[in-house]
Amino acid sequence: MHSVYEQCEDEHILFRNNLYFFQSDIYFLYISGWLCRCSITMNPTDYSGGQWRLIPFFVALFLPWSRVGAQIRYSIAEEVKEGTVVGNIAKDLGLEKSTLKERGYRIAESATEPFFRVNQDDGLLCVKRVIDREKVCERSSVCVFQLKTLLENPLEIHYVSVEVLDVNDNPPKFSSNTSRLNISESALPGLRLQLPAAHDPDVGPFSVQEYKLSANEHFRLEVKDRGKDGKIPILVLLKSLDRETKSQHKLRISAIDGGKPSRSGTAEISVHVLDVNDNMPVFTEDTYSVFLNENAPIGTTVIKVNATDLDEGSNGEIIYTLGNVNSRIHDLFSVNPLTGVITVKDRIDFEIEESYEIDIQASDKGTAPFRTDKSVMVKIVDLNDNTPQIEVTSFSRAVAEDARVGTTVALISVLDKDSGQNGKVICSLSANVPFMLSPSTQDNMYSVVTNSLLDREKQSTYEVIVVARDAGVPPLSSEKSITVFVSDVNDNSPEFSSRPYTFYVTENNPPGQSVFSVKAFDHDEGDNAHVLYTIVRDGQEKEHLYLHSLNINSDNGDISALKSFDFETLKSFQFQVVATDGGSPPLSSNVTVKVFILDQNDNAPVILYPVSSNGSAEGVEEIPRNMKAGDLVTKVRAYDADIGYNGWLLFSLQQVTAHSLFTLDRYTGQIRTLRSFTETDEAEHGLLILVKDNGNVSLSATATVTVKLVEHKEAFAASDVKRAAAKVEEEDHNVTFYLIITLGSVSLLFVISIIVLIAMQCSKSTEYTSKYLQDANYDGTLCHSIQYRSGDKRYMLVGPRMSIGSTIVPGSHANTLVLPDRRHTSTGEVRHEHFAHLHM
Repeated sequence: MHSVYEQCEDEHILFRNNLYFFQSDIYFLYISGWLCRCSITMNPTDYSGGQWRLIPFFVALFLPWSRVGAQIRYSIAEEVKEGTVVGNIAKDLGLEKSTLKERGYRIAESATEPFFRVNQDDGLLCVKRVIDREKVCERSSVCVFQLKTLLENPLEIHYVSVEVLDVNDNPPKFSSNTSRLNISESALPGLRLQLPAAHDPDVGPFSVQEYKLSANEHFRLEVKDRGKDGKIPILVLLKSLDRETKSQHKLRISAIDGGKPSRSGTAEISVHVLDVNDNMPVFTEDTYSVFLNENAPIGTTVIKVNATDLDEGSNGEIIYTLGNVNSRIHDLFSVNPLTGVITVKDRIDFEIEESYEIDIQASDKGTAPFRTDKSVMVKIVDLNDNTPQIEVTSFSRAVAEDARVGTTVALISVLDKDSGQNGKVICSLSANVPFMLSPSTQDNMYSVVTNSLLDREKQSTYEVIVVARDAGVPPLSSEKSITVFVSDVNDNSPEFSSRPYTFYVTENNPPGQSVFSVKAFDHDEGDNAHVLYTIVRDGQEKEHLYLHSLNINSDNGDISALKSFDFETLKSFQFQVVATDGGSPPLSSNVTVKVFILDQNDNAPVILYPVSSNGSAEGVEEIPRNMKAGDLVTKVRAYDADIGYNGWLLFSLQQVTAHSLFTLDRYTGQIRTLRSFTETDEAEHGLLILVKDNGNVSLSATATVTVKLVEHKEAFAASDVKRAAAKVEEEDHNVTFYLIITLGSVSLLFVISIIVLIAMQCSKSTEYTSKYLQDANYDGTLCHSIQYRSGDKRYMLVGPRMSIGSTIVPGSHANTLVLPDRRHTSTGEVRHEHFAHLHM
């Protein structure tokens, strides 16, 4: 069956029709209750009858119709591999394999990506992508794909059903790995509680078939079958629970499916036993007896009673109260209802009563509370019941740290109401304080004075405790605490956090921003500790020019540069910073600040050769045409003002008219021939050379070299002889004389140039500036060096200088200078030369 569109000749209306094919002479077209007389031409080679016709409407209304031939149905297991053969559709439908591709045999397109495909070569139905039955059909008991296959030209439709069979590829799984149940300890055996069921995406026998419970003496498991909803586990209580014996039971439930082998999932069930009030409070002691000194301070703890209840929650919470006691006991004592601590509520006097019997009740908070009574015997002890009284009559809370020894801090007086030995008082001060008591001429009067020098920076506050003890048996004592503050004087100079300061600043810093900071601390306080910073600007060294561009924040010591530093101009400098406090008179200290400028790649390479008369990097080299392969044509020389890798130059050939003629050494800048020249080679060649440094962001320059091929000198000389013979009558012998003078002048100039270069090399200082060049064998990168000093060590940084064939030694350390291995070629070029950092 397939939905097609046909145009009816009688009604001229387009209907959606259901077309049924039969292998007989009569066929029907049922159009949703309508029938039209139409004709559809089919391929006579596929079906007999020649032409498909529709019967009249009244025939279709009364005659029964049916479909001849059963629908094809296949079955496969889920999650088979891609390309698995489902069935041979061509064979099962009786189709010719040779016509499948020609007639465009295919599966009708669907909204989603199909799971199957048809091979048009052999008519096999194959799996196109892996099918997960649980995702496609969820929990349907039957998972069937209805495929509609098409044969075009002429149109032919066949339906194929593919049933995806379930495999046991999913274990049962509980919605949660743990669950909690609350059961009262008063619950009776036979209690039934439904547990969460496990879910298995598989269906039929592969779904959950049984549940098992871990072995225990209180519970068993029943399983209830709910048909399509699966099996539900029921937990049944077998034996009464006792929370006081065991408050929690750990059970493990397992769900098992019907696969072979079976798969299972587990979950933990925590059964918490809820308490009921079935236990009375019990005191921990059989009898309670205590001695209490008379005149004990109000709030003094007399004794603590304690009762326990095996129940939990409110059933096990204990409340303590006073029992049936007289009003005097209620006035003198109180009990904390939560802790059972009995405390003194009023003054206890031995002369009034020698002992007290206190009844204490302990009850729980259950709905029907249980109560237990207990008696506490309190015996009063007669004592020396008047303690000495200390009174401060005069007190200076603050004393200067530079106060002299013997300075009076406070005056105190002591009074004891007792008489005789009980009224005789001895006073003392707490230990480890720089004070002492000095007795006065008047009885029971003392002065607190200093007995050593004070230092506020070591200790600014003293807690002085005055102890007064009488001579009673046992003696009574009292204490009085006096807090003495030590006031500050300006006796400390500011101290810098580092001496000296060493800072490393990268050149080209943004003007106006803070570049480094100094910090000084003053151990005094207040204005005596307020530090102001200034820069000493009385230096006469050359770096004092940079001091005028430095600005210091007088409050926090931040130093900012008003202009950028230039490593190529100045590599290091130092200056003095003074820190002054706000005391009167002020104290100050200074510190040396050493600043080292770090290089940045801010200088592009400069072409030294070739340079034309107008200053551009252009040059013309004339070479004889008979040069051999490997001969030196010329050498590009360049200079970079930076150091290190920022000044290490590399050469590359960007453009050349003939790539097969010339080569460029990337380290030395030498241009050499690759082969001998031929008569067919052009007489003039242009080379564009790029020179770039090795900075993080490299800078570059370009040079243009024009190479002209000229005849060999001997050829030129022979030509001159021939011309001279031809014009011997027109020229005189002065030509030879002029030629000798010219050659001699050129030779003299060459010797003078060599002498000047040697003199410059000998007079060149170790501190390199951009005014001087390297030796005659300069290989493309000028050498730089800069020296730093930090403490007792001196550091020298030497820039790289490499020639043809040079390499950086693997594993070389930053503090090792690798000695160069110099090898001279026929042209006198340096072959190997290494530079590294020198740590001195």
